[in-house]
Amino acid sequence: MRVTAGKFRGRVLVENKFEHIRPTADVVKQAIFNKLGDRVLGSKVLDLFCGTGALGIEAISRGASEVVFADKDNRSVGLTRANFKNLGIDARLIRANYEKTLDLLKGEQFDIILLDPPYKSGVYEDCIQRIANNNLLASGGIIVCEHDKKDDFDFSPFEVVSEKRYGIKMVTYLNNRD
Repeated sequence: MRVTAGKFRGRVLVENKFEHIRPTADVVKQAIFNKLGDRVLGSKVLDLFCGTGALGIEAISRGASEVVFADKDNRSVGLTRANFKNLGIDARLIRANYEKTLDLLKGEQFDIILLDPPYKSGVYEDCIQRIANNNLLASGGIIVCEHDKKDDFDFSPFEVVSEKRYGIKMVTYLNNRD
């Protein structure tokens, strides 16, 4: 796994030795950030279920002004911290489950929310609802939701802007209904 663009382009991330942590493949990560384009510059980003931190690190590399990383798994937090150290990154890292994290962040707003919970976890709709209830998505912001292509979710109160399939993975882009 590498950073695909920006100031850390080509830098290798710490090797993930844990089967339960499945980082986004570089080709999918690059496609996501190419689609986000210039909206990453100067943005405030939440990398929820951060795993290795690869998505949030990509956002930093591409010019995000602030990234908040969150995961409940100690091994994920350790990998993310190791990647911070390896790249010289100073960022906020929350070790808590998604419910506590989203409640803790109430009052903050994010331009981009990267949502990649474990597949088949059954938490997607609850995450989306908590993001809405806590008003975490800034006006004009976007949620990037990675999930199994077979899954069918109710993403309301957000609107599906686009979807793209990558093998068994689907990436759904959501924004506020205006």
